[in-house]
Amino acid sequence: MTTGASVSIRDLVVHFGKVVALDRINLEVRAGELFMLLGSSGCGKTTLLRTIAGFNEPTSGTIALGDRDVTHLPPQARGAAMVFQSFALWPHLSVEENVAFGLHEKRVPRREVAAAVAAALESTRLSGFGRRSIDELSGGEQQRVALARSLVVRPRCLLLDEPLSNLDASLRQSMRGEIRRICKEFGLTAVYVTHDQKEAMAVADRMAVVHAGRIVQVGEPRDVYRRPTSRAVATFVGATNLMLGRVVAVSSDSISVEAASLTWVADRAGTSFEPGDRVWVSVRPECFRTRIDSQRPNIVQIRRESSIFLGEVTEHRLRVGAESLIAYELNAPHTTSREDSIAYQVDPCDVVLLPIEPGEAP
Repeated sequence: MTTGASVSIRDLVVHFGKVVALDRINLEVRAGELFMLLGSSGCGKTTLLRTIAGFNEPTSGTIALGDRDVTHLPPQARGAAMVFQSFALWPHLSVEENVAFGLHEKRVPRREVAAAVAAALESTRLSGFGRRSIDELSGGEQQRVALARSLVVRPRCLLLDEPLSNLDASLRQSMRGEIRRICKEFGLTAVYVTHDQKEAMAVADRMAVVHAGRIVQVGEPRDVYRRPTSRAVATFVGATNLMLGRVVAVSSDSISVEAASLTWVADRAGTSFEPGDRVWVSVRPECFRTRIDSQRPNIVQIRRESSIFLGEVTEHRLRVGAESLIAYELNAPHTTSREDSIAYQVDPCDVVLLPIEPGEAP
């Protein structure tokens, strides 16, 4: 079994001419961890992955795999393997020839290559596919070949650049589990780039949200989703209702905020806001509940303008003064009433208060 190496990044800066692509990145990926880099297009996540791989030269900072500084080593000397978005398979070579390519480059004795290739194909559930040509394979099978080619060289770190983006939706779902299974089976450290929030939450042990060349939050998927620390994270990782508010009262265990013509009560834990502070109020659509506890706060009567049936949920469009909000109702009937007034309740732990960064609000 392969033993994964930790990845340590210190004060990493990457410039492309006058453009700052990565700005003082500090990151620790634990050995054997499946770690996701999540962010929108152009945020710097692929640049970070390619810099770890050795395809980009840092302007400053260091990168270590395990206890080895690899900052200025060429890609082939780092002990990492990369799976590209396009799979990058050789169309004129068979499956087994594609998988063996890296071993031949490393001058592995031919008598060892066949056994190593067979083991890699078996681990990716491609036994019996060795003689096939690449154009005979489905997208999912080609993805497995790309994984097998990376695994056969026994990397200490596997780097994956949006490996599922070229697959259809149903195949992406099945391949998420396959990639996680393979990484855990081999004890690999994996750094995986995606812009798909559901993919990140389904696969990752931990994740980092990248925004404008910086890492803005690191944590387990559930924590990043439930407790974002900034507007950028709250709006990118899943849907949310974001309202501009002002703190009106603070007690030992709660904070009251006026936003969207309503008073919201949030848990105080982990916050340091004071009366008069302007804040963002974030409430996820699934946190609006129709089962009311009259002894608890955040009961709101809201006008429901429209509803959209989405299969597993119905999305309700709500109107509060000038604000438009969204609520999800699980397995709700499809209703088209535009004037319904409905009572909702939101638990204080689901009302997340976020600081307003310079330039974010009028």
